[in-house]
Amino acid sequence: MKKIYILIAFCVLALIQIFIPAQMVLSQETVLEKGKAYKFITRPIDPNDPFRGKYITLRYEINSFRTIDTTWQRGDDVYVYIKDSLGFAKLDTISKQKIVRDTDYVIGKATWLNRKTEWNKRPTHLNFDLPFNRFYMNENKAKPAEDVVRLRRNDSTIKRVYGLVHIKDGTSVLKDVFINDISIKEYVEQNRP
Repeated sequence: MKKIYILIAFCVLALIQIFIPAQMVLSQETVLEKGKAYKFITRPIDPNDPFRGKYITLRYEINSFRTIDTTWQRGDDVYVYIKDSLGFAKLDTISKQKIVRDTDYVIGKATWLNRKTEWNKRPTHLNFDLPFNRFYMNENKAKPAEDVVRLRRNDSTIKRVYGLVHIKDGTSVLKDVFINDISIKEYVEQNRP
C-alpha cells in the first residue's frame, strides 16, 4: 500500500514539473500570437559590456518620462503605457498603478529619478528599465553579434536598430532584434568581421 502512495506522489510531482514549464511556454506563445507587435528603437549598445553570457543587453530610447511626481523610489513598479507611432512604440504615459486605458502597457522598474533642483534646471524625469532588455542568442552567434555591433556602431550604413516586442495584457515577449530591418541573426551571418 505504501508503494502505491509513493508511486502516486511521484506521478503528481512529475506532472507538476511538466505543467509549470509548459504553462510558461504557452503564456509566451499566446502573447506572440494574440499580442500587438511594437518596434522599440534601441539606444546604442554599450561597447564595454553589451553581452553577458548568451544574451544581448538592450537599452531603449523610451526609458524615461517627464513627471511632476517626486515620490518615485528605485525599484518601484512603473506601469508604462505604449502607443503606436508609424509602426514604432511611443511612450504614452506612466503610472504607479494600473489605470484604465485602451492602450497596451508593460510593467517596468524605476531606476532613477532626476529631480529638478536649484542646480539642475531640467524638468524632473523618471528613468526606468523595460522588462524585455535581454535578447538571448545561440552561443555560437553571440560573440560574432557582439563583434558586428562593436565594429559597426559608428557605421553610417546602420540606420535603425530595434527590438520587436509583442505585448498583451501587460505581458511582453521580445521576439527579435533587427538591424536595418534584418534579423540580428541573419545580419551577423551576412556581416561577420
